[in-house]
Amino acid sequence: MAKISIITDTDSSLPKEMAAKYDILQVPISIHMGDELTGTDHTIGNAELFAKIDQAGKLPTTAAPTPGQFLAYFKRVFDEQKPEILIYYAISGEMSATIKSAQIAADDMSDHDIRIIDTNTLSMAQGYMVLSAAEAAGHGKNVDEVMASAEEVQKNTILYGGLSTLKYLSMSGRVSHITAGMAGMLNIKPILSVQNGKLDMLEKVRTRKKSWARMIDLVKEDIGKGSIQRACVLHVNAQEAGEAFAGLLRDNLECPDDMPLIDVNPGLSVHTGAGLVGTCMVLKK
Repeated sequence: MAKISIITDTDSSLPKEMAAKYDILQVPISIHMGDELTGTDHTIGNAELFAKIDQAGKLPTTAAPTPGQFLAYFKRVFDEQKPEILIYYAISGEMSATIKSAQIAADDMSDHDIRIIDTNTLSMAQGYMVLSAAEAAGHGKNVDEVMASAEEVQKNTILYGGLSTLKYLSMSGRVSHITAGMAGMLNIKPILSVQNGKLDMLEKVRTRKKSWARMIDLVKEDIGKGSIQRACVLHVNAQEAGEAFAGLLRDNLECPDDMPLIDVNPGLSVHTGAGLVGTCMVLKK
């Protein structure tokens, strides 16, 4: 059976310990504050990042890895892990040019078998696809079975996030300062989800308590008569709020014993802002 290696990018929000278990490398997203390279997902965390943002009063920009960076990572995997097939799972092409850089790099290594997969999602919805593929490869499955395993996860994964403020979206220009101010006065807490490959506003709910309750209702509707196979709580520099939301999920749903609390990677968090709390789950229908 051909040896298969899996690689992804840091927009998967895959915690380092999960990735290390299966030797999954993650190509980093770059973060720029003005003309300065503030760091990458590998070198800066949300606490430091949002301290810089609040001090500067503006958001940094993010940049997809270059084809050269992908070349370096692809070569590293082939040198170190010596697979016959390499599968790269990318953040949705609707949200990032990352997959285009990866394809250019793969074309430059046409003498190697490199498969480029658009997950059509992000964060741990992407991460769970990556984990499923890596587990299947580790069990000696062939390439079709490995990719089918990830596709099955994609079909059964849900992701919801509740914003605590529109301050950071206002900084980005996605909403006006007036709209953000009015939303703050009215205590509006938008709920985000992935729609057609894009992170989009699903609903506007007043108060954090109602926002969290609504996310749980949405999860219940998704589960139906099924069950939760895998779950995590996502947050952006909001550990205590994440823990509180995790407790609420356990009070209302039959959650797996292992439900890690994951700080969303900085390449994504700059687009949502600090304070976001949500969940990503793989369901069994």
